[in-house]
Amino acid sequence: MNTDPTVFIVDDDDEVRAAIGLLMESVGLEVRTYDSAQAFLDDFDPERPGCLVLDVRMRGMSGIELQSHLATAPIHPPIVIITGHGDVPMAVRAVQAGAVDFLEKPFNDQALLDAVHRAFSVDARRRGIAMRRAEVNQRLERLTPREREILEQIVAGKRNKVIAADLNISQSTVEAHRAKVMDKLGARSLSELMRLMLSDQATAEEPQENLQMPG
Repeated sequence: MNTDPTVFIVDDDDEVRAAIGLLMESVGLEVRTYDSAQAFLDDFDPERPGCLVLDVRMRGMSGIELQSHLATAPIHPPIVIITGHGDVPMAVRAVQAGAVDFLEKPFNDQALLDAVHRAFSVDARRRGIAMRRAEVNQRLERLTPREREILEQIVAGKRNKVIAADLNISQSTVEAHRAKVMDKLGARSLSELMRLMLSDQATAEEPQENLQMPG
């Protein structure tokens, strides 16, 4: 399976779609093009890394509607919005919905390439977080109900003596369960255990500091 990121181009203007495709291919990027939002959805594979270069106004489903639809998927490609009919409210709406960038046609080639590479970085970060979450969940499934109780108390910052009193068990029993929790989760220290448990709170927020706002 090819793990190189792909630029998915969705635009109902044949010339624009072809021009963007040639630009991406000229710098060695993988490209797939679609003339409608539905054509993209029919081919959509969440396991395929990359980013989506998406026109706002298209026949049928609009770019904004496709963006909203994809937002319901656990993993979807970060989006770079392009349009020839942009305005500030539309740009704000797109960004609030998670767009990495917003570019007006005609746009600078380098600005689009920069936006695509930012989107690639966002996608890689999201997928890394998803993999870590899946790994943590897999490890958690190995714990018994009592071990989960102990883990919750540890994460809450409670000492063994307090945990023993709360659960009405001996401190030595707490220590034995704690050792099993550490072993099953692959944590060699309390700090490592805490980092492991808090890692799923990380977010993949899209960088927006370079957003190209319509003038």
